[in-house]
Amino acid sequence: MSFESAVSATPPAEAGQSTIGQISLPGRELKYVAIAGMPGVEQLPFSLRVLLENLLRQSMRGADTQQEVAALLQRRVGAGITFYPVRVFGQDILGKVMLVDLAGLRDAVAEAGGNPSEVSPKVPVDVIIDHSLQVDKWASADAARVNLEREYERNGERFAFLRWCSESFEGVRVVPPGKGIMHQIHIEHIARTVWTEWREGACGREEWALPDTCVGTDSHTPMVNGLGVLGWGVGGIEAEAVMLGKPIGMALPEVIGFEVKGRLREGVLPTDLVLAITERMRRLGVVGKFVEFYGPGLEALSLGDRGMIANMAPEYGATAVYFPVDATTLDYLRMTGRDEEHIALVEAYARAQMLWRDASTPTPLFDATVSLDLDQIRPCLAGPRNPEDHLELGAVPTAFRQHHQEIAGRALDHERVVPVHGKPWGLRDGAVVIAAITSCTNTANPVNMMAAGLVASKAVQKGLRTQPWVKTSLVPGSHVTAAVLEKAGLQPALDRLGFQIAGFGCTTCNGGSGPLPEPIVEAIESHKLLATAVLSGNRNFEGRIHPNVRAAYLGSPALVVVYALTGLLTVDVTRDSLGTGTDGQPVYLKDIWPTAQEIRDAVATAYAPELFRDKYADLFDGGAPWQALEGRRSDRFAWRDASTYLRRPPYFEGLAREAAPVSDIVGMRPLVILGDSVTTDHISPSGAISLGTPAADYLLSHGVQRQDFNNYTTRRGHHEVAVRATFANIRLRNRMVPGVEGGYTLLLPDRKQMRIYEAAQQYLARGVPLAVIAGRNYGCGSSRDWAAKGVALLGVKAVIAEGFERIHRTNLVGMGVLPLQFEAGTTAESLGLDGQESIDLPSLAKGIRVAGTVEAIFRHADGSSRVVPLRVRLDTEEDVQYWRHGGILPFVWREHVNTDR
Repeated sequence: MSFESAVSATPPAEAGQSTIGQISLPGRELKYVAIAGMPGVEQLPFSLRVLLENLLRQSMRGADTQQEVAALLQRRVGAGITFYPVRVFGQDILGKVMLVDLAGLRDAVAEAGGNPSEVSPKVPVDVIIDHSLQVDKWASADAARVNLEREYERNGERFAFLRWCSESFEGVRVVPPGKGIMHQIHIEHIARTVWTEWREGACGREEWALPDTCVGTDSHTPMVNGLGVLGWGVGGIEAEAVMLGKPIGMALPEVIGFEVKGRLREGVLPTDLVLAITERMRRLGVVGKFVEFYGPGLEALSLGDRGMIANMAPEYGATAVYFPVDATTLDYLRMTGRDEEHIALVEAYARAQMLWRDASTPTPLFDATVSLDLDQIRPCLAGPRNPEDHLELGAVPTAFRQHHQEIAGRALDHERVVPVHGKPWGLRDGAVVIAAITSCTNTANPVNMMAAGLVASKAVQKGLRTQPWVKTSLVPGSHVTAAVLEKAGLQPALDRLGFQIAGFGCTTCNGGSGPLPEPIVEAIESHKLLATAVLSGNRNFEGRIHPNVRAAYLGSPALVVVYALTGLLTVDVTRDSLGTGTDGQPVYLKDIWPTAQEIRDAVATAYAPELFRDKYADLFDGGAPWQALEGRRSDRFAWRDASTYLRRPPYFEGLAREAAPVSDIVGMRPLVILGDSVTTDHISPSGAISLGTPAADYLLSHGVQRQDFNNYTTRRGHHEVAVRATFANIRLRNRMVPGVEGGYTLLLPDRKQMRIYEAAQQYLARGVPLAVIAGRNYGCGSSRDWAAKGVALLGVKAVIAEGFERIHRTNLVGMGVLPLQFEAGTTAESLGLDGQESIDLPSLAKGIRVAGTVEAIFRHADGSSRVVPLRVRLDTEEDVQYWRHGGILPFVWREHVNTDR
């Protein structure tokens, strides 16, 4: 059947109106809302075409989106539009928190006289349990089994709650632990590229086709953009609203066109490309924007490459990083075992909707463009603390000397070796104590994984071994990755080097690297060594990878193997010997680095559709451990008072049925004053719970022993633990207490230094509202709703910053915290703020509007004051509405309980 005969569309009634199209496939007829008749659609970036279809579909269902459609077609950047994603996609941390809130909402609705069963998702929800795995055992054949067992032991209560959710909330599917990482599972199996749904029509039930779109409770959700699926990360708070049938209110974004030319050089891997793009885009400044790829070089980018580039969107601040549907998309769908009938639908729909690209497709009209020649990319690492800290591989030793000076406060001494108790070897500054092949960003790319396996194979053949102080781990993002390494005959060599598979989930770059041997920890801490990690992850923020690692570097899986062999960041792997072979000769990088052809051959022999179909056949089957969990269906969850993992959320306590009028805020005290690029990890850490922190004290007081603390990530379903984690990052630097590292502040007017949580409790008892003051890119990093929930529960009413990362700004609004932005050129430093000020917002009661301004009065300790204009970062009407209600959850609760009044 030809494309022309498969697709038809009803002519538009008049210019500018949407039409109904029809796709005919063997034994199947589907309708769709056509965009082809809209004026200027051929010039729209593909990502905006998806948004246009969404608006037209809303209109077909009775919504008045005429002004929004006009704004999109006229490219009025910043105009408010609404977006209804098809589905919600999440992981067990933020997904669990999202569902905890939903269970709490059911309770609150029931107690107000409503029907709790009506509180249920209105769109499909998938939750992947992948963020609970920890590398407790490694370099062992039974590591994966042991780590999964311990994962269940630590998290059984959390898992039981998620199983209850899958039984008690219609439309919620939960993937049990041990299956892989959400984003790799997403592109390999769950995402459809084209969605279908059934609706009642004049002649009965009709099947409709539409773009597959989603929002995810993880900031790396844009990975699926590589498959032509428009979706991005949101906080759990915003995802809850989507689950309950609310739209995403968004400002129409700028779309940056990213032109790709040429091909990667021999010896350059996809990770090198992705880290180079991350540096370039962060420098360019694309926060809150869409990035869309085009150009002749797209033909040289595999789907794995595209997914990696899109996965890193939050590391440079872009909302979405979109790759249009093309032949590469279809090839990937076919390789990963998708049904041929569905692949035919994807092609027919994409072509009919002008969502298909090929070499002849005209370039859309972008708001700005940037170009990259792939031939310019070189092997690299990124570190020591941000993914955009790009370092060409040969420059790493020199750069590390500088990093060492900055972090340790002393010059690097190459001759200094400290003893390790019971070991015949010692440690140096720059010792690589963690080498982890991890993260869906890299393990989903066949080229990366085959390259790592080939490097290991060649190294073993030469007689090289990893250094004994290196903790090695391989944690793939899906069982397919493990199967192809075995099928290609490469896993045995990885095993010989200590890279036995340690499980399937998100580990090292999420803080799940697990413990280091105690003698190594003792040597690091007692001698103040600067230990390092090299990982194939997407994040290396301060304090995230491991408490005893002060510098972490991102690189390709193949380079992770290389640095496990050298064991030192001070070795120039481009020139120095990696070790001595069994023949007594030095072995260099060129001796073990595979050619591009060797990698292609390995990919071609190892990957096959049958493998994907086989490995994903039991995706939702957790086996006996999963079935043994409690989780019977019920309208309301049975909370346990003694639990330290799950507690009924407090957001509905004392709520009035009507929102109170907005009032001015007077006498705010700064809780913290922070610098630039403060991440959500700084605000709400995800790693180990250290002794001496408020969260540790709480757990100890409730009978939880240190070995059972688990980590901050897994405790976010319990607000008493999670609020105590707020600003508890061991690397936090609050300018109110110069020279102090960690979660401390100054209580005023007492001028008493104390932990931030205790200071906030003092302020709450005194009825003093709080403010957070920060620099640029405040809240970058993970889509962590607890970074907003925590500050709200501490009593913070406003965050005043030079700039906000998109997801965190939205999360603050969703918790009723007012985001305010300094005018360009105004900073905490230019205002002379030291934290002893009080701050008034005296004009809020007069009314607040989208993207308006307010005046703040900063009153200094010497009695002087200054009036400072601030931009209100309520970017849409939905933002204003949610903030006036004190957040999304109170707003939704009021909708439910006031429905019948």
